Amino acid sequence: MEYKYGSYTVFQIEYCFVWVTKYRYQVLRGEVAERIRELVRETCEAFEIRIVNATFAGLG
Repeated sequence: MEYKYGSYTVFQIEYCFVWVTKYRYQVLRGEVAERIRELVRETCEAFEIRIVNATFAGLG
């Protein structure tokens, strides 16, 4: 567990993202799925966000 510190604060923020396409249509496959993974990881790295657990169910 990692805490962030501000001048008068101590905090830990955790988010859970669930990405579901309309009607659960399987559009995130193959090259598209790989590119989405890359973009998510690059974005998290740019904003210093640590991915604790990543599950890409049904992709690929």
